[in-house]
Amino acid sequence: MGNCFKKSRDIPISSGTSDDTPPLQQFPKSTQERFSPTTPKKSTLSSSSSSSFPTKPAPLADEVGKVLKGPYVDINSLYVLEKELGRGQIGVTYLCTERATGRKYACKSISRRKLVNSKDIEDVKREILILQHLTGQPNIVEFKGAYEDRQNLHLVMELCTGEKLFDRIINKGSYSEREAASIGRQIVNVVHVCHFMGVMHRDLRPENFLMVSKDDHSPIKAIDFGLSVFIEEGKMYKEIVGKAYYVAPEVLQRKYGKEIDVWSAGVILYILLSGVPPFWGETEKAIFEAILEGKLDLQSPPWPSISASAKDLIKQMLTMNPTKRITAADALAENLLEEEEIKGLKQMFNNMDTDKSGTITLEELKIGLTRLGSKLTETEIKQLMDAADVDKNGTVDYSEFITVTMNRNKLDNEEHLFMAFKYFDQHDSGFITREELRKAMTQYGMGDEATIDEVIEDVDTDKDGRINYDEFVAMMRKPEGEQQIMVGNRD
Repeated sequence: MGNCFKKSRDIPISSGTSDDTPPLQQFPKSTQERFSPTTPKKSTLSSSSSSSFPTKPAPLADEVGKVLKGPYVDINSLYVLEKELGRGQIGVTYLCTERATGRKYACKSISRRKLVNSKDIEDVKREILILQHLTGQPNIVEFKGAYEDRQNLHLVMELCTGEKLFDRIINKGSYSEREAASIGRQIVNVVHVCHFMGVMHRDLRPENFLMVSKDDHSPIKAIDFGLSVFIEEGKMYKEIVGKAYYVAPEVLQRKYGKEIDVWSAGVILYILLSGVPPFWGETEKAIFEAILEGKLDLQSPPWPSISASAKDLIKQMLTMNPTKRITAADALAENLLEEEEIKGLKQMFNNMDTDKSGTITLEELKIGLTRLGSKLTETEIKQLMDAADVDKNGTVDYSEFITVTMNRNKLDNEEHLFMAFKYFDQHDSGFITREELRKAMTQYGMGDEATIDEVIEDVDTDKDGRINYDEFVAMMRKPEGEQQIMVGNRD
């Protein structure tokens, strides 16, 4: 599979997005060719001098800001604004340093002159509320705070030092099925988190995800919620939003709900796996016609070499009828691995099936897990058996075994906690040092430096500078979702 993008003319849909990266368009007439929008414009401003600002924040006047409805605050008293990182339709993002701590963040400064009417103001206020609501969740950028002065509204967020997923796709050129699965899971996880917390994203595309670091296996985080809305029960939405190639058919029909996010995630996964979009055209009208026709090509190269399970998931995510489309929660439980890994699981099943009956009994499961060095108790093995035995006939067949093995939602048990602890205990000392934990949390994108500091301080309950197994388990079983990142995303 070749590089999946090439430079081409823009096809915008909505001006409501806060990012000016042009949409994908002008796709080739062959899945062997490549596609690309133009890259976002960049410019560089000189860094602000840290010596020219006061050291403490203070309201600029008794005036009340029209967006945040609070006193104006001099952003320069809190942060040193440095080089420009990116530029959108209504704002510029800068690298900034918090004066009090020296920590690095990203500051998105939105010109108040661009907020020309009450709708513009309400849209920005809603984006802030959604960022506050979602902060701390896996694969979503951490939000630190919002500040308003006479000229700008400033949104300070976690700094992700890697490139946009869109640029990574261009530069990388091709993805293995395993790599595509890793990124796809993170994108679907964002959809799941948003929907679970009552948010519809409405603008999922590679431009709106950043790599946390420059590492090849860096996790990704959603960074733009400018078109997102809080879901109102029973409401059907009519506004056409998003970018052409990622728009669900029901959006074009002006009657849609949260299912559109699953469709957009499916389009991204299709691109990751094949290098081209599922529905293309040389004009916006042609793209829309292709989407509404819904003819999905899973036969042309490279699809014959892609696993049946991946193609099945694509079909379910790109189902035309939104009421029959797979949910994000169910998509996370789907199998997105390469055939080689499935072969390994099949061999494991065959090894446990000692009487070659085609099924595994509870006793065979106990023996098999013991041979693998499992530390699960008999009660935990029984619970695992009950979870796998979907048809409740007392045995586990191959399909049941694969399902329960691949379902990450069933992996939160003592065995996997122990494996995770051993993974981070790099020196096999029986303890994780604060530095080891900091390094691991940074690698897997578990918040900014301030969040990591808070977590470590909270985890190290006996304040001896080390995290023992009991402290580690207590942290992993907290409800914020850290265990999903640390155990579930090490692909």
